[in-house]
Amino acid sequence: MSKPHNPLNQLHEAGQAVWLDFLDRSFLAEGGLRKLIAEDSLSGVTSNPSIFEKAMGHGDAYDAGFKATLAQLGDGTTAMQLYEAQAVRDIQAAADDLRPVYDRLQGKDGYVSMEVSPAAANDTQATLDEARHLWHAVDRPNLMIKVPGTQAGVPAVRQLIEEGLNINITLLFARDAYQAVAEAYMAGLEARVKAGKPIDRIASVASFFVSRIDTQIDKKIDSRIEDGDPLGGALLQLRGKVAIANAKLAYDWYRQSIQGERWKKLAAQGAMPQRLLWASTGTKDPSYSPTLYIETLIGSDTVNTMPQKTMDAFRDGGKVAPTLTQDVDEAQRILDETERLDLDLDGVTTALVDDGVTQFAEAFDKLVGAVDAKRQSFLASKTN
Repeated sequence: MSKPHNPLNQLHEAGQAVWLDFLDRSFLAEGGLRKLIAEDSLSGVTSNPSIFEKAMGHGDAYDAGFKATLAQLGDGTTAMQLYEAQAVRDIQAAADDLRPVYDRLQGKDGYVSMEVSPAAANDTQATLDEARHLWHAVDRPNLMIKVPGTQAGVPAVRQLIEEGLNINITLLFARDAYQAVAEAYMAGLEARVKAGKPIDRIASVASFFVSRIDTQIDKKIDSRIEDGDPLGGALLQLRGKVAIANAKLAYDWYRQSIQGERWKKLAAQGAMPQRLLWASTGTKDPSYSPTLYIETLIGSDTVNTMPQKTMDAFRDGGKVAPTLTQDVDEAQRILDETERLDLDLDGVTTALVDDGVTQFAEAFDKLVGAVDAKRQSFLASKTN
């Protein structure tokens, strides 16, 4: 049973969904996800190539699955086929664990996200092809396909929403990039309405990354202070605050947008808001509270996807208050100061998108390489 004063349950009551940024076969098999759903009001899961690399590339939890797929598909099975078969199985298992949440909330939550290959991040058609493929392979209504919020990703989002897929747009750092995918979501819904198709069961989240921004901005601040910058005092005041201010202004834009006539027409047809999802919410700087990016970003119609350690820390001592709507003017002042002090937030967010795509691609290549090593080992053992 859930604890009456569990802060994670209080987040749920405040209108913010708690999702887990982790997925692993042993965790699923041991009932770990079902336990979080029952005790912590967990209502979603996110995965990415880095998470699958950690899960599949190490240990033997997937060996039986690899062998079964090899036996089914034959010795010519590729490492990509082996990976996908196991990833799809995990995503299906997580979706099934979350299905009661999805049904109870009538499609408003209860989703598990699976990402298209990072190799497709800058190719609209490749993104469309893989998103459709994964959607049919997983075959669960509470799946969200993760599409990077790159320039190539935006038209893919619009098209996939029109086709009725649930989409999680990832790697969003800048507010203008977020606004572009919010526009793509609405345009996709409008195209469905025009075609006479229902829109009441299509869900989307916009995954807005947080801690990585502060990591980069703080590095600039620390370097300039170390070099004796005469503006050091003003710079120090911005440490650990820029990412939160950026997120608050994104949420403020969201709140204004759902008051507009364009959104109200879609809502009248049953459309669900595209929720902002706070990603990268584990703190990287040990001087910051481990719950910094939870406590400062609480508001209705949002999601916070947390690493396990961050979730544990918040459960143990998190404070819940409607912080996203507090101090919005101060958030604007912080970003004005960021610009005045030449910290180049726009340059940082642009670089972070490219870095994110690169990091996920490297993790994916590492994952496929590890799976291929296992494949070769299994095949060699058959011939000995």
